[in-house]
Amino acid sequence: MIVTWDDQYTHAVIALWNEEAVKEGYKELIEKSFKDIFWSNPYFDKENTFILLVDDQVKGFACGCTGDDLPLGNVAGYITCIVLSDGWKTDANYKLMLDALEHRFRHLGKKQADVLFFNPMMLPWYIPGTPKHEHNNAPGVPIDSRLYEFLLSQGYVERAKECAMHLNLEGFNIPDDIRAKEDRAAAEGYKVELFDPSLHHGVDEMLHALNNPLWQREIGRSTSDSVPVVIAAHQGKAVGFAGPVIRQENGRGYFAGIGVHPDHEGHGLGSILFFKLCEAFRDIQTEYMSLYTGSTNPAIRIYEKAGFKTVKQFSVMRRELVRWAKIR
Repeated sequence: MIVTWDDQYTHAVIALWNEEAVKEGYKELIEKSFKDIFWSNPYFDKENTFILLVDDQVKGFACGCTGDDLPLGNVAGYITCIVLSDGWKTDANYKLMLDALEHRFRHLGKKQADVLFFNPMMLPWYIPGTPKHEHNNAPGVPIDSRLYEFLLSQGYVERAKECAMHLNLEGFNIPDDIRAKEDRAAAEGYKVELFDPSLHHGVDEMLHALNNPLWQREIGRSTSDSVPVVIAAHQGKAVGFAGPVIRQENGRGYFAGIGVHPDHEGHGLGSILFFKLCEAFRDIQTEYMSLYTGSTNPAIRIYEKAGFKTVKQFSVMRRELVRWAKIR
């Protein structure tokens, strides 16, 4: 029997997660972290969250996410997770959970179901081969998971593969060719350094040109609140950024991204910014960095040159709900 969420299932769902989801590398949950990811999330909706009950025992948990103000939110519902108990991981049970999510999305007028990194319910996972280094978000479905194979069988289309990458920062140094690139940029009037309001201006204008609401909000706030951000400046005017430079409690270097103003591309600023970011993290005793990028993104070469290794792959997937509803 499929039922919608009720708080009485919290402890059983946490136990299910810690028994099954952790097998695919997800971090264990406690009541606080479950609340932070699900309950307290402004996009949590009990009607988007489902429990599979067998003889009054929780055997499955599925959660979706909707919001018209999310990227693609006016047309898409996001699948956050589908977790089933050992012995209940059948196609029939996965389909029950998936059908419940899709039916809810259709009811809300959504035209597609997506599994992708815009989902605001971020699921932390452990980086393989490390002493439980964590990444704060899964950007899709792990390609080595049972759910990935099931979604493919149900007509979900893989739109991209995201490579999760990791770097241990111990001993990190900027290589000579990047230093030479920095010198050439300096000869053209560019400097890459930590933001200083007495030296740099034009951050808002740069962020507006990059047209990324997340960056506008987070980098704008960081530069206003004296949180370190690596800035590329041309004669003092900000034309690129990397950061913010924040060491999380778990030792990971958190940053929102890297961007270069379109009018200032072609000077190697992206590479310089990224290496200077790694150096800035090292200087504040950050143990490691992790990120994800598309498998076909040329930037992957920059990350690999810095020493990052791909440790896991995730699939970004979609199914058009209107078309499939008509076929059924």
